[in-house]
Amino acid sequence: MIAIIDYGVGNLFSLRSSLAMVGAEAVVTADPARIAQADRVILPGVGAFGDARARLAQTGLDRVVLAEAAAGKPLMGICLGMQLLFDRSFEFGEHEGLGLIPGSVVDMTPRITPGLKVPHIGWNALEITKKDHPLMKNLSDGDCVYFVHSFCAVDCEESLLARTEYGGAITAAVARGNVCGCQFHPEKSGRIGLEILRAFCEIEG
Repeated sequence: MIAIIDYGVGNLFSLRSSLAMVGAEAVVTADPARIAQADRVILPGVGAFGDARARLAQTGLDRVVLAEAAAGKPLMGICLGMQLLFDRSFEFGEHEGLGLIPGSVVDMTPRITPGLKVPHIGWNALEITKKDHPLMKNLSDGDCVYFVHSFCAVDCEESLLARTEYGGAITAAVARGNVCGCQFHPEKSGRIGLEILRAFCEIEG
């Protein structure tokens, strides 16, 4: 069973529906006991980093996420959920992240070709940098996924699984040990997104 952490941020039920399509049982929950019972955990998220980080702290779910990661349970962050895994974000000030993956989250505007729209919204192709990682096992270079974001992860080369090109190289997926993340939305990425969710469900804990 997969626990989708409900801390008031994210399109949780479309994610649960996508997991059901690959045969996975998932529950949307904020209950630490149910999260502890799950085989794996997903941290979703949309919106501003500081607000989301504060909600995790207010609910105590930040400690739950850290405990589950420390226990070796497969954990995946999606979109803002991925960004929360890093050391810090510079979105509207500086905010401390969960520190599960080394790196920072920064405004992508200065890092891409001037004139390109931000937020970056739409389909972009993946360039897979670690083809042997279990999360990438069903994918090929050029597979397209759906992004919605204004900030991106940097200084995370050792954890990089895939990047995309949007007027510059943008971090698309990362992993460190049992913790992984996707900047894009697998639940909005059609067949390719389902393959990523399927692969996550098959990662051994």
